[in-house]
Amino acid sequence: MAKRDYYEVLGVDKNASKDDIKKAYRKLAIQYHPDKNPGNKESEERFKEATEAYEVLADDKKKAAYDQFGFAGVDGMGSGQTHDWSNFRGFEDIFGGSDFGSIFESIFGGFGGGGFRRSGQGGVRQGANLRYDIEVPFKDAVFGTKIEIQFSHNETCPGCKGSGAANGAGRKTCPGCQGAGQVRHSQGFFSLATTCPTCGGQGFIIEKPCMECGGSGIQKKRQKIMVTIPAGVENGKRLIIPKQGDAGPNGGPPGDLYVVIRIKPHEYFERQDFDLYCAVPISVSQASLGADIHVSTLDNKIIKIKVPPGTQNGKMLRIRDEGVPVGNRRGNLYVKFIVRIPEKLSRRGRELLEELARAEGQNDSPGPIPLSQLGEK
Repeated sequence: MAKRDYYEVLGVDKNASKDDIKKAYRKLAIQYHPDKNPGNKESEERFKEATEAYEVLADDKKKAAYDQFGFAGVDGMGSGQTHDWSNFRGFEDIFGGSDFGSIFESIFGGFGGGGFRRSGQGGVRQGANLRYDIEVPFKDAVFGTKIEIQFSHNETCPGCKGSGAANGAGRKTCPGCQGAGQVRHSQGFFSLATTCPTCGGQGFIIEKPCMECGGSGIQKKRQKIMVTIPAGVENGKRLIIPKQGDAGPNGGPPGDLYVVIRIKPHEYFERQDFDLYCAVPISVSQASLGADIHVSTLDNKIIKIKVPPGTQNGKMLRIRDEGVPVGNRRGNLYVKFIVRIPEKLSRRGRELLEELARAEGQNDSPGPIPLSQLGEK
């Protein structure tokens, strides 16, 4: 099922209150709860979809990130990691039980997928994806570069290969759940499975924990990698670095690292799609008479351009193939002329301007002119 907008999933608009969001989720949770729709895969997916949407929209921080950046803003903010169960208080009648976090996790552990997965019966699964935000200078984003980043992630313990048991030590079946990893309770009209408190849902007990990782099977490590920033990358773009996320439990494969690009503004240049824009000052005489001037491009080339006679303030001049690289070509560079009026005039300068005014004549009662004659902005 294609990923849908979270507001669309819950059937609310972006200005909906927390109460409205909560009411919308409650209605969907009851409608699609798997215990009311046994064996119905579509209902199961709708239930997970609604819960994922509610987890984001009920959390102010996640909601703000989603509103600004969409799915890219919330990737890694809870995928298989920790969840703020307080956002789900008030749904005990749906999920049941007093140990709400364990019950909620066990429900999603049984479904597989989404941001609520657990390993379940000690099974091997992929680790969580991670997110890393990186700020890239404007010029490097246009022409591409390589940047070294440092981050922490979970790696499989080399001592026990992720099993959590010391060399030669084994595991024994959990006596609390007989290896199932879950115990079931009946509450209301639901029959709910909760995480086994004896083994924590693993289904086994480690008799002799690994000394290197304390029985967890993973170790936190600091990692350095080089990230290639492609030429022409856009602000907010996500780069996926495979297998650099957290290692999975019980020796499972690692997730991926999502590198989110944030581009620093440039002092002189702006970008729109694959075109660059800059502004250069010219004098009144250059604007009036025309002139040849030299302009520096973003990649520090000096090019000569011609200012046409009678150039108006704000006039744009297009320079081909000096913009952002795209495939085997480049966008354009647009130069905006800013006519600078001198704040102070020399005696001779004033005399010349007064002479020009007498020669050209002056209109002391100018009327408005059509906006279409103002030229390019």
